[in-house]
Amino acid sequence: MQQTISSNEFVPVILGGDITAYSLARAFHEAYGIRSVAVSRLHSEMISRSGILENIVMPDLENTALFAQRLCGVAARYPGRRCILLACGDWYVRLIAEHRAALEERFIIPYIPLEQMNRLVRKNSFYRLCAELGIPYPKTVVCDCAAIELPELPFGYPIIAKPAASAEYHYAQFPGKRKVYRLENETELRDLLRRLRACAYPGQFLLQEFVPGDDTSMRILTCYSDQSGKVRFQSSGHVLLEDHAPMGVGNPVAILKDCNRQVMEDAKRLLEHVGYTGFSNFDIRYDARDGSYKFLEINTRLGRSNYYVTAAGDNVARWMVEDLLRHALPEHGAPVLAENTDSLYTVVPRSVILDYVRDPALRTQVSALWDAGKAANPLDYAGETSLERRLYVHYFLWKQRRSFLRTQGTAGKEGCVCAALPVSQMGV
Repeated sequence: MQQTISSNEFVPVILGGDITAYSLARAFHEAYGIRSVAVSRLHSEMISRSGILENIVMPDLENTALFAQRLCGVAARYPGRRCILLACGDWYVRLIAEHRAALEERFIIPYIPLEQMNRLVRKNSFYRLCAELGIPYPKTVVCDCAAIELPELPFGYPIIAKPAASAEYHYAQFPGKRKVYRLENETELRDLLRRLRACAYPGQFLLQEFVPGDDTSMRILTCYSDQSGKVRFQSSGHVLLEDHAPMGVGNPVAILKDCNRQVMEDAKRLLEHVGYTGFSNFDIRYDARDGSYKFLEINTRLGRSNYYVTAAGDNVARWMVEDLLRHALPEHGAPVLAENTDSLYTVVPRSVILDYVRDPALRTQVSALWDAGKAANPLDYAGETSLERRLYVHYFLWKQRRSFLRTQGTAGKEGCVCAALPVSQMGV
């Protein structure tokens, strides 16, 4: 039965202070005119001085003993309103899952249970599931970081090395830490394992075949599954450019909206096989050697670049509210496939995209969408009334341009996984 709920009857509480937090707050504001609450461990310029969200700085946010108590205290500030708890990082999703019993007294929790989460987010378990269902994925070897002997690799160098569980890796601290590593030889692998052992990192690393190609080989897929475990919505995108910063590798900064039915069908089989609920986000890589789309990982939350979905006309906030608060999703049939391909998501200037993307057809498509006013930056929101906030967007784009200029000509080095060399050496 449909419930009538106005925007002042619920409040999104978002854990984090990055682009993800602002993108989610913008989606809720666009859909319902509602002001979100962003709880961050540190002050963040990304979400400060905003008219669409309230920022609560909580230095002990990641203190596991106080986590649920602190958040329930935030919810208590909004009596009579239902709070939806959202996370911007895998470690926050895990903390929510671990404290679910206490948090459910105050919050609607849109995430899967911890046991199911462990099966999916640990990439070695995820790949076993892909193998079971016949879904392509890169050849992978699990490496125990504490072991002295290297595992035998059934593929050659270069290889990709990444943590089996990113939530555990979040807390590891050591020199030269990166999100993902491209290693050129055994010496580099031994050096990485030495650093991991030195910081007493308790997890495993995955050693993976390198699938050739630049950033444009990447694909992204966002799905929503209802509370019965049926996939109701899917939206895919063609990544043009990824972040080249050490802890940002793998984060898309420019995405062309597409509609890739092959990856949608593979993801649907996987999600419904495990009875998944809520939003999921997949990283996928096209392998030109055999024409397959290889699944790299699943995030059990909306991804950092989730606004590519909303910008194309499918507001992510509405799926959560209609399902979890209003119980008003239409009767289940085939999933809604986001077919609009006339949209460009970007958090970098136009010149940066055109400087890095080699494919002439993609460059032409980017320019056409930009000229037609169909390029969307989640930070550049007309609904913001603060002049300071509007000026910050220009400052952020300037920083992005400067950051990419520093990597030109060296993008493939120092562990950058799939960076494309620029087509020119001039930043426009």
